[in-house]
Amino acid sequence: MSTDANPGGQQPKDQTHAVENLDHHECWRLLRSVTVGRMAVWVDDHPDIFPINYKVDHGSLVFRTAEGTKLQAATGDKPVALEADGVDADTGIAWSVVVKGQAAPVQNPEEVMDTVGLLLFPWQAGKKEHFVRITPDTVTGRRFKVVPPMTWWTPLDDATRSGLE
Repeated sequence: MSTDANPGGQQPKDQTHAVENLDHHECWRLLRSVTVGRMAVWVDDHPDIFPINYKVDHGSLVFRTAEGTKLQAATGDKPVALEADGVDADTGIAWSVVVKGQAAPVQNPEEVMDTVGLLLFPWQAGKKEHFVRITPDTVTGRRFKVVPPMTWWTPLDDATRSGLE
């Protein structure tokens, strides 16, 4: 019986380019570790993206916003997507989580009181009295090693750079 860790003499796969698909629990742990994401919505006849400050709340995401395009598009009949990510500067390990689902205004008085307790603090000043909850249909995530730019550098990049000089 062979104990060879490399059966058949095959070369090991290059782990520097490996992408790890994250399980559901890890995705939620990572979503709780940051408070800013980008929400994609459909506005009239085109997609649009808005940065939002959010909090995880019982298997959903909650954010505050003011009246306007973001609120109207998010709470319409089209689904939304939210992407949050991060990178560990020491290890160079990055992650990205995408939540797809339906957003709805928080209107029930008890639920409004619960969301106030989430301590949502938007980065931009202003009157942001609308709370919106994104209820996910899917939550997916990936983790990967950030590679140095020279890993993907091509002769075309040199030609482009020399044309700018």
